[in-house]
Amino acid sequence: MTANTRLHHIADLLLTIEQEMRCLGLWEETPPATEDLLSTVPFCHDTLEFTQWLQWVFLQRMRELLQMNATLPAACEIHPLAEHTFLELPQDTRRLLELIAAIDKALSQT
Repeated sequence: MTANTRLHHIADLLLTIEQEMRCLGLWEETPPATEDLLSTVPFCHDTLEFTQWLQWVFLQRMRELLQMNATLPAACEIHPLAEHTFLELPQDTRRLLELIAAIDKALSQT
């Protein structure tokens, strides 16, 4: 896979994750308070729900990196936390988990 193809694949995955979150009713229209987004704890676990972090931090930052043609993370391992967190949700999150596993894999490939 060429670098350009990889970037397009990652961009498509980010969009598809957003679409799946919207379909599941996990997408929020109102952003969290600015101070909640400034947490230094991994995944903003002390101030945000995981789905909020996914939407307002992860997806947002990844899109910004792609738009700026900046270096992407060399590794990504958010699937285990997503899998654990989604157990508590009533929605069928299997497809969303597949997409998160795919973004982990895509970002971890060099």
